[in-house]
Amino acid sequence: MNVVDTLRRHAEARPEHPALCVDRGGSSETIGYAALLERVDARAAALRDEGLSRGERCGLVARPGPAFIETALAILEAGGCLVPVPDDAGDEARTRFATQAKLHAWCRESEAFRLERLPEVESSSSAVEPGSSEAEPSIDEAAFRALDPAYLRFTSGTTSTRKGVILSHARILERLDAANAGLEIGPQDRVLWLLPMAHHFVVSILLYLRSGATVLLPQSALAKPVLAFAGRERATVSYASPYHYHLLSKDASDARLPLRLAVSTAEGLRAEVAERFQARFGFPLSQALGIIEVGLPVLNRDEAATKPTALGKPLPAYDVWLRDDEGKRIQAPGAPDRTGEVCIRGPGLFDAYLDPWTPSASLLGEDGFRTGDQGWFDADGTLHLAGRRHNRINMAGMKFFSEEVESVLLAHPAVQECRVFARTHPQLGEIPVAEIVADPAGDAPDRADLTRHCRRSLPSYKVPREFRVVDALARTATGKLQR
Repeated sequence: MNVVDTLRRHAEARPEHPALCVDRGGSSETIGYAALLERVDARAAALRDEGLSRGERCGLVARPGPAFIETALAILEAGGCLVPVPDDAGDEARTRFATQAKLHAWCRESEAFRLERLPEVESSSSAVEPGSSEAEPSIDEAAFRALDPAYLRFTSGTTSTRKGVILSHARILERLDAANAGLEIGPQDRVLWLLPMAHHFVVSILLYLRSGATVLLPQSALAKPVLAFAGRERATVSYASPYHYHLLSKDASDARLPLRLAVSTAEGLRAEVAERFQARFGFPLSQALGIIEVGLPVLNRDEAATKPTALGKPLPAYDVWLRDDEGKRIQAPGAPDRTGEVCIRGPGLFDAYLDPWTPSASLLGEDGFRTGDQGWFDADGTLHLAGRRHNRINMAGMKFFSEEVESVLLAHPAVQECRVFARTHPQLGEIPVAEIVADPAGDAPDRADLTRHCRRSLPSYKVPREFRVVDALARTATGKLQR
């Protein structure tokens, strides 16, 4: 079944029920489900007439908003594989993206969403063996189209080469149903949307529309207009990053957020952000673990107030377990200093990696999907994230994670951003080194003061041996730290 078909039952049952509500600066434009589907069908027909064929990868470049949603749904309805591209990417970056995704066509807002054909894509008739270092990158176009592909998005590439993750219509529907067992979105909900659509679309926009909810689209991410819009339109759920919640918590007005659920995703939720938000609005942030290859398998709803930085408990459809270095399951509750790799089995896992062509069946064995994240379960069965395996530092046999040290450094008033990594040491194996971006409102942080600050919260072996003040930290295309 095409994902868009699942929206039609709402258009038939409640044609005037709002699908989208757009902030127009003090007033709102509402688009009902029937009207949205009419626009989608008209645009899908135009795309077919312009030559978009089933299974072709179509890049979408548009600003977040109703036109993005309408065109994304139209690409899916026409049988194309949606490939969202950040609208702020320059021409050179878009060219690289088109090459990496092996796009068949563009659909760009700047070109009135007309289909722009690209040169034919070279294909291969066979898959590349996983782990092969000699095989040339290739795509099995016949196998790709046989999947009934719907969505292609690239991993952030924080610790390795960016991989193109393919989801079929069937896998998307599976993961939407599995995620909504925890989110419980329905027609009564009005979801305040603050994330970039080029990076977040499936277990978010598609989920809300499949569930018959109304998506609230603010004009900006600034606290004052967002709060005014949310209050005016009676938002019930918000889906945003810690950065957005940080901005909202700094608002000094008496504006309230009438939410039943505030989901924090896209990056780790820091304790100070969670505490400030709860103090300002009177309810907690629920952190969610979102993974491109998996969906949303873990959500912190039950213990958001008492354990704000925890990832939460696995949703009913998923088996989430910890793998030790020998490949065995960690049975007993752990602790921050006894972690395992987070592995996940369940519905909606990805179909394949694009290039080199690697079907997920060749990767998802008994372990399920190995995330590369190190975590631990507490005695209540709540999952906590320790850090990425790639970010583990081994100093004289004592192992810890960069993220733990970074969270301490970020609490220093002179530190705006930081990154901690390992440097090889002839005697100790590895030592921690920190890059610091100073808060522009103050003086550059003093090394001795930073050391004292870290020692108050960390054992001595976790304290960075070197601090480097830099102008900026390298980031990926999605804004995450480049590791």
